[in-house]
Amino acid sequence: MQQEILDQPQSRSTIFGHPKGLFVLFFTELWERFSFYGMRAILVLYLTEQTAGDNPGFGWTNQEALALYGWYGMMVYFMGIFGGVAADRWLGQKKSVLIGGIFIILGQFSLAIEGLAFFYTGLVLLVCGVGLLKPNISTMVGGLYRKGDSKRDAGFTIFYIGINIGALVAPIAVGTVAENIGWHLGFSLAGFGMIVGQLVYIGFRKHLDGVGDLLKHSKTDAHLVDQPLTKVEKDRIIVLLLSFLIVIVFWAAYEQAGGLMNLYARDSVDRVIFGWEIPTSYFQSLHAFYVVLIGGPMAWLWLKWSKRGKESSAIFKYAVGMIIMSVSFLLLMGAVYEASLSAIGKSSMHWLFLSYFLHVVAELCISPISLSYITKLAPAKYASFMMGAYFAIVGLGNKAAGILGETADSAGEMYVFSVIAIACAVIGVLLFFLVKKLKALSHGAEDETETPLTYVEPE
Repeated sequence: MQQEILDQPQSRSTIFGHPKGLFVLFFTELWERFSFYGMRAILVLYLTEQTAGDNPGFGWTNQEALALYGWYGMMVYFMGIFGGVAADRWLGQKKSVLIGGIFIILGQFSLAIEGLAFFYTGLVLLVCGVGLLKPNISTMVGGLYRKGDSKRDAGFTIFYIGINIGALVAPIAVGTVAENIGWHLGFSLAGFGMIVGQLVYIGFRKHLDGVGDLLKHSKTDAHLVDQPLTKVEKDRIIVLLLSFLIVIVFWAAYEQAGGLMNLYARDSVDRVIFGWEIPTSYFQSLHAFYVVLIGGPMAWLWLKWSKRGKESSAIFKYAVGMIIMSVSFLLLMGAVYEASLSAIGKSSMHWLFLSYFLHVVAELCISPISLSYITKLAPAKYASFMMGAYFAIVGLGNKAAGILGETADSAGEMYVFSVIAIACAVIGVLLFFLVKKLKALSHGAEDETETPLTYVEPE
């Protein structure tokens, strides 16, 4: 059977110079992230809420809640490996995103039902759903562009802005409903958001023709898939694996936001403004607000920086991001110090606003760049698997974040924040020295232009 070349990326209709399919994936992921971040904003608050009262929770200790938060964060991303394998071997990316979305919807509505059994069932469904959807929708974004296309990083940043619009609205909408009306109604609101996302994905799937289908070969060339990796491919995988180690540390720092920093905001930050106390869950929108605010300008600045011939490799951006993340935790150390001197034992809100802002600057130097980097370096036959592996690494970072958060119960917030600040600074400095060597191992993957992958429909 001859391979059929479907809708080459360069021939697609565009919006603002980007394929229309990017915006279909943008809105699909927006609502998936609405579901995810809505649940994330209220999870530890719900678990630690007392069992008595008008809106009872589970009455767990902070340590117990953070432990579950860490395990959930790890597994929800770790399942991305299996989601990637399922897409590469059986389903294709497009079907994996659809099936994953259905699992997420079922999971959110399971959480909306009273009872511990439904709660754990909901978490398992969410883990499976995100594992199928998350790595594959990101890989599909890369499939819209040729390798070497200078717009690819910008496309991932646009996609990332979509993620964060959902993440911006969710904690406010879901948090307001959950904290003021009922936790279970909050979980169901996140489920309705996911339904909208799936309707967008199904309704505009024509703009994704030829992207995300199962990669197949005829019998005459099937042996090519089984060929061993070349030296160049092996070197590139080494670079990816090293980048994964950086990602673990980054997310261990970043995900303090949903765990320890969430509890710190509730217990140790003066949240009263003009006589009104800001709900704790609202602070979970700050990351997303800043991404939407500065995501576009930062993508433009990096593009300008690159066009002037300055160093703009992914490794260089990682180094910048880790240094900035270190500074953000220095600010949190300032918050803890101020609280220790305060008569009410609380710090001002401006520390959180500034720290979250720097979190986001660091995030935009690392997270969307990582997604783009994987689509450039990963061998085609392992594309979804490598993206799944990336999200598994993000999961390990989430688990590390939970472990660090638990440490605060005995060692204190100052200790945790200082450890993170030092670790990020050390890694950032080391990366500056390793930029040239790691670029050499990537063998020009960020500059090369190749013919797009050929897809056919599954037999």
